[in-house]
Amino acid sequence: MKNISKKVNFSYRNLIKIIPLLFLTVSISSCKVREKDIVHFIYTSDPHFGTTIPEFRGNVNVSAKIVNQAMVEKMNTLPTLKFSNDDGVNAGKIISSVDYLIITGDIANREEKGIQNAKKSWNEFVETYLNGITLKNKSGEKTQFLLLPGNHDVSNAIGHFKINAPIDNTSMVEIYNYMFPNSPKNSATFNYKTDKIHYSKDIQGIHFAFINIWLDSEERIWLENDLKSVSSSTPVLLFVHDQPEVESKHFTNPNGNHDINSIDKFENLLVDEFKDGKNIKDESVIEQREFVDFLKLHKNIKVYFHGNDNENRYFEYQGPDKDINLKIIQVDSPMKGNFSRTNEKLLSFQFVSINTKMKIITVRECLWNTDLENPNSPIVFGKSTTFSLK
Repeated sequence: MKNISKKVNFSYRNLIKIIPLLFLTVSISSCKVREKDIVHFIYTSDPHFGTTIPEFRGNVNVSAKIVNQAMVEKMNTLPTLKFSNDDGVNAGKIISSVDYLIITGDIANREEKGIQNAKKSWNEFVETYLNGITLKNKSGEKTQFLLLPGNHDVSNAIGHFKINAPIDNTSMVEIYNYMFPNSPKNSATFNYKTDKIHYSKDIQGIHFAFINIWLDSEERIWLENDLKSVSSSTPVLLFVHDQPEVESKHFTNPNGNHDINSIDKFENLLVDEFKDGKNIKDESVIEQREFVDFLKLHKNIKVYFHGNDNENRYFEYQGPDKDINLKIIQVDSPMKGNFSRTNEKLLSFQFVSINTKMKIITVRECLWNTDLENPNSPIVFGKSTTFSLK
């Protein structure tokens, strides 16, 4: 009798976990989906032009330009690709169109010894992505790029203790001008302290917010003002370079005259002085708590997309005190992957589909280099996640 009771309890607990998934699956399959209700976008990050990867398709020390061009070639095949029957948005259907391509920074690698300047890296990015993507959206127009800077782009513009070359803010200036063409800057007029690259876009009832590096106090003020015009029932997706467990070294140096130096090793990317200690090895607990407090005030922030940590992961961020649950979509880098850098079969990007009528999102891992004998082999869908934005 005791054993039967354990089995019943176990089954009941599993049922509690499965019921929401069953309802979500039934909702997706039972709803008549119109293509105009679906938004598709590619998500990638950290192309790191200027670096090399140890091995790629039988060659060694291969440049970021060659690797990214190979990835773009695979991205261009997406419209002919059919989703697997995975119970996600548009399962079993041909993709047909791609509305946006989102890149959250580190377009140019930091100009350390042996790394090309940011201007050359930006030019390679233009050739590879802006001119190389042939995708179209639902209206037959060219897929729109939505860009953010990363810590390497910013360090090239403001300096870093590992950089001996002259300051080169080209990638920052060009990202800024690409996203804000009506108020362009040049290398002389661009000022990182005042010219932050943050913006938002309403896409079919979903609010996309793009954040400069991480949600420090300045970015929270900007986002607070931005969300004043957004209904509390509208799902908000955040796109950020840094992970929610933000790196301590990215804050402003709390020591001495608060400069960038090789002893303290703070990078001064974020406006706030680091509050948790004097050393970059101290964890960013206070800063994360401030971030979590902001999330609690804006419960319609549903998903946080980020790069920088260079690995595909789907998980929930709970904060330092385990008192919040925020969906995280973490994307790999084609050049600096924690695993794909030494196993090129794991090279990937994310493909995101949103049913904007039902407010359901599916994120699918796109493995684009699985067959080393046949570079033209199709993209393979890896892991995926589907959840409600309501």
